[in-house]
Amino acid sequence: MPRPAYPPTRPPRRAARMAVLAAAVAATLVSAPAHADHQRLPDDRTPTAYVVRSGDTVSGLAVRFHAWTAEIVSHNHLGRSGALQVGQRIVIPVVGADDRGGAGGGGRATTMWQHPDADREKVRRVIAGAARRHHVDPQLALAVSWQESGWQMGVVSHADAVGAMQVLPSTARWMEHYAGRRLRLHRLGDNATAGVLLLRVLATQTDRRRHKIGAYYQGLGAVREHGLYDETRTYVANVEAIKRRLEDGRPPA
Repeated sequence: MPRPAYPPTRPPRRAARMAVLAAAVAATLVSAPAHADHQRLPDDRTPTAYVVRSGDTVSGLAVRFHAWTAEIVSHNHLGRSGALQVGQRIVIPVVGADDRGGAGGGGRATTMWQHPDADREKVRRVIAGAARRHHVDPQLALAVSWQESGWQMGVVSHADAVGAMQVLPSTARWMEHYAGRRLRLHRLGDNATAGVLLLRVLATQTDRRRHKIGAYYQGLGAVREHGLYDETRTYVANVEAIKRRLEDGRPPA
């Protein structure tokens, strides 16, 4: 509201009350964009409350919660710097979070198919658990692992990709930044964590699920530069088919 050029030194009481009312209205108008931002979130976002801790960054929270950095910034009006303060309460628009089946579960099958082989069933359970902890669709992580290794830890590729999630040692070093600890790829729990975290990171760096899956196989840089190779398209189609079978409670193959 524009201010008069020469406000009276002693405004009458009625004028003072009107000024207070105008200020309240102005504050309401200023807060309106926050509500509008909430309304504009895509349907597959789940607003998740969070209290900022020491060391938190917007990009780090985006990876941790499977969210987009730009959405966290705009949704919470953090400004250009995206600076966070310890103790600050924010809302993180988690991508695809679902109370019924983990992140991105879509609410389809809630009972997962169990492998009759004890070793492969252990791999399945550990990967599904890691995916839930890190807000990744368990069925997607399992589909990738089945395509990569058939849920077997003893697999090492000619390129030295290791274990059930077929993670390269160099990729594991990268994922240690997000895990906050050393990851030993020959240990099932760490192997699952490395692969699941990689899926989360790729989700924040790509805007299509097919590209996220393709980047796991082809590499993020190659996908950005060349798009999906023909063999990568076949890989993605296989993973998506496996995922649908798992979602329906059927065996992966």
